[in-house]
Amino acid sequence: MTIYERLDKILPEISKKQFRENRGTGNEINFHIFDYDPKDEHIVRAHVDFLVKEMPEIKVFDLYKVMLNILKNKGYLEKVFQMEEAKGSDAIVNPIKKTLRLTMPNDLIIETIKSNVTDGNIVFLIGVGKAYPFIRSHTILNNLHSAINVPLVMFFPGTYDGLSLKLFDEIKDDNYYRAFRLIER
Repeated sequence: MTIYERLDKILPEISKKQFRENRGTGNEINFHIFDYDPKDEHIVRAHVDFLVKEMPEIKVFDLYKVMLNILKNKGYLEKVFQMEEAKGSDAIVNPIKKTLRLTMPNDLIIETIKSNVTDGNIVFLIGVGKAYPFIRSHTILNNLHSAINVPLVMFFPGTYDGLSLKLFDEIKDDNYYRAFRLIER
């Protein structure tokens, strides 16, 4: 199936009553992953823009932009740039994770999403590849499932086999079993 055929199936799928009511067949969480070949990133981005125009209840969170906004609002963005220039890219990973409070009860990424979502919304997570290695997809999904109670679709540039995530089809993430593939490949 081509990327275009798969993308064309998203709107009918997320329009279904069962999807919108946030109930799976076994009352499991309604988290889905749309995995795709990373070379199709621009095609997927354009389709996400189309879907948002079709369904205003979709709330899109670009994880990379959320991260940058938090760093900027805390006054750390310029400091991060300076540190990266002086010490290299590897030196900024842990300070950024600590600033974002990732995996902590007051995780700023999770709080940003949670505070901007209401009943009836559908959450789209994009920017997964851009946010790596600072934000890991399985970490966000694990922490969001207890924070929000609306359907969620993560657009993932790589492969999800129902058990594990492989970013860019090269970087294996920790296992994540709770999400469903939105549209089969």
